[in-house]
Amino acid sequence: MAEYGVAEGQHVAVVWDRHSKVDALKDLVQIIQGVVGQQGGVSVENLDQLIKSAHKESSFDVILSGLVLNSAAVHSSEVLAEMARILRPGGRILLREPVSPSVTPGGGGNEGGIRNPAQLSSTLTLSGLTEVKEVQKEPLTPQEAQAVGRLLGYQGDDLRFLQMTGRKPNFEVGSASQLKLSFAKKNVPLVKPVVDAAAAKLWTLSANDMNDEEVDLLDSDELLDPEDLKKPDPSSLRATSCGEGSSTKKKACKNCTCGLAEELEAEKDKNAPKPSAQSKSACGNCYLGDAFRCASCPYLGMPAFRPGEKILLNPTQLQDT
Repeated sequence: MAEYGVAEGQHVAVVWDRHSKVDALKDLVQIIQGVVGQQGGVSVENLDQLIKSAHKESSFDVILSGLVLNSAAVHSSEVLAEMARILRPGGRILLREPVSPSVTPGGGGNEGGIRNPAQLSSTLTLSGLTEVKEVQKEPLTPQEAQAVGRLLGYQGDDLRFLQMTGRKPNFEVGSASQLKLSFAKKNVPLVKPVVDAAAAKLWTLSANDMNDEEVDLLDSDELLDPEDLKKPDPSSLRATSCGEGSSTKKKACKNCTCGLAEELEAEKDKNAPKPSAQSKSACGNCYLGDAFRCASCPYLGMPAFRPGEKILLNPTQLQDT
């Protein structure tokens, strides 16, 4: 049957709905069975039960839906997606559905799910089909349109039947294929970009482009006032709160930069007690460290003394060796 796109050896699914005539369905199945022969097969499915069918993926070469006499099938997105699933890669769907050119997207009064031709084509495409196109339009008389509208619960008399076809791509959904990529380095000669001479001249500045007589040069020293050359008073550089925090003792800030920390350190060294005479031996150099001590010095092995340090000796060091 060239009009349905069925050939010998193919597996065909014929989908009918509750409005289809049983005798017309049997006649269509017999005709298709005679075309596909013993090598092919015909499966009859109800439109409302198709989603619950147990067919595996890629089971049919052709799916015919809504082509039985008196059929008024409206294909939902779920039904079309199921048809695309059980269709083999490269397979074809041919369906017949009532449409209305006056239906607008989001419009009211469309209880029967009637779509316009553009919406039906878009739904087929979103279901995963390609090469979607119109095959035939069947105008209906006002009486026939009203009869089909009553079956579907549609209020309107502008219905017409539209046959559309679509094809599944030549691959299965979720299939994978290894890509052959070549990362071999190619010796591509470097080509120096061409520079516009006019543009290069525009952005090039040479000594000849400036006339010294027209340029006024300023001496950097002239930019300084006499006040800028005076050395500032260190006290003026301190913050207003510098040294505060104690009523009796000044304290430098952390990371002091005004010189107060150095000033307090100098005062500390100045007020530190000098090394007592007890820290010195007869030679007067014991407090300096082992390099200056005698072999019998009681301070031998001890580090150098700090100013004001109290010296404590081990009793064993006081014994006469």
